[in-house]
Amino acid sequence: MELYEYSVSALKKMLQNKKVSSREVTEAFLDRIEIIDGKVQAYITKTAEEALKKADEIDSKRQKGEELPSLAGIPMALKDNLCTKDIKTTCASKNLYNFKPPYSATVVEKLDKNGAVMLGKLNMDEFAMGSSCENSRFFSTRNPWDLERVPGGSSGGSAAAVAAREASYTLGSDTGGSIRQPASFCGVVGLKPTYGRVSRYGLVAFASSLDQIGPFANTVEDVALVLQAIAGHDPMDSTSVDIPVPDYSEALQGDIKGMKIGIPREYFPDELSSDVKDVVQKGIKKLEDLGAIVEECSMPHTEYALPTYYIVAPAEASSNLARYDGVRYGYRDKDAKNVLEMFMKTRNEGFGEEVKRRIMIGTYALSSGYYDAYYLKALKVRTLIRRDFESAFEKYDCLVSPTSPSVAFKLGDRVDDPLAMYLSDLFTVPANMAGIPAISLPCGFSEGLPVGMQIMGKAFAEETILKVAHAFEKNSDFQGQKPRGVE
Repeated sequence: MELYEYSVSALKKMLQNKKVSSREVTEAFLDRIEIIDGKVQAYITKTAEEALKKADEIDSKRQKGEELPSLAGIPMALKDNLCTKDIKTTCASKNLYNFKPPYSATVVEKLDKNGAVMLGKLNMDEFAMGSSCENSRFFSTRNPWDLERVPGGSSGGSAAAVAAREASYTLGSDTGGSIRQPASFCGVVGLKPTYGRVSRYGLVAFASSLDQIGPFANTVEDVALVLQAIAGHDPMDSTSVDIPVPDYSEALQGDIKGMKIGIPREYFPDELSSDVKDVVQKGIKKLEDLGAIVEECSMPHTEYALPTYYIVAPAEASSNLARYDGVRYGYRDKDAKNVLEMFMKTRNEGFGEEVKRRIMIGTYALSSGYYDAYYLKALKVRTLIRRDFESAFEKYDCLVSPTSPSVAFKLGDRVDDPLAMYLSDLFTVPANMAGIPAISLPCGFSEGLPVGMQIMGKAFAEETILKVAHAFEKNSDFQGQKPRGVE
């Protein structure tokens, strides 16, 4: 095996036992990026020089016998909406094409303290708005399983980089499924933590009450290791919750015999591909074979989650994106004759079509005369959705569903049909509306492409969904398979 093919946990042991140096591992990934990324196009910015410098620092400390953190010397990459001090953070937008933040996001600082080696910043849908990674203002990322298909979005670059072995793990952000859906499409593991479990400080905001940062990796164990490093209270984030962080790796131990798992019937609608349905049901049967008690249940307000999301999220985006006006930082139109024209031209030229669409939807929903009819009503429905989950978790340890209604679709197939694109998030949006943790992991294949199974748990019970996911992973052979599109 090549060094870039090993899991995070395997690299950790190899580095600790001095069987390999961090520079050797980093160079292996950088070489892989050089060979493969021209096809996949996962990276917006590569930081090879900085990565090698950090790798050498880690190697020097290890040679001196210093005790090093869990992720020391292991190469990773970041979605390009996570601020990195003095390194471009573009959000895949013309508006921030030259923006170099004066500070790093809390999760970036935590990974740095854990000795992580950053390889670069990854492509995404502009300002995290999209489900295919085709809305980037730079280029479209491609799915490593089939280069003619999308990797999912908005964290498409983060998922594709892990699948193509261009990074051992990555971070993404999830507002309505932007970690789990691309994880499903690319055949990797992706976790959206509970809202408040991981600091959002330094994450460029899309919808502040929904956004959450989480990890991608090729195994559940690796995701647990990364979550351990980034979770915890942060006084810089007022929505960060000050509760103890459990040992997620320890939580993977033991079996799932006797655990109660609910299967919401609303997550198996007509829009679900029959092939995907069959694969996920086989995955559920595997959990039952492992000793879990599986029962069908109902989440009656699920059908309202997607329309509710597309009122709440654009409304918050409309507010958050008002700051990109060409005055303080980022792109500015230089031909405007006055300030008002400068505002208008800057925003018109700086934002892509999907971002403009959502700003207009959100502004309309918040406008005088429509606030009560749309936004306020959406908030009330959101409460009903959350109560559905609270009621379900009184009876079940976790809920299981498909991650996406289909496998990865062809590039360009849904670009001109926003509603069809929005349906990609049909099964992932409810978890964001309720603020609960959810994980997607591979459970099989359809048409030769990965299918993801989603496991949802009650708030701050990441250890429960990780345990169920790990039990499934140990007893299946869908993890770690190499994408054929980049071999």
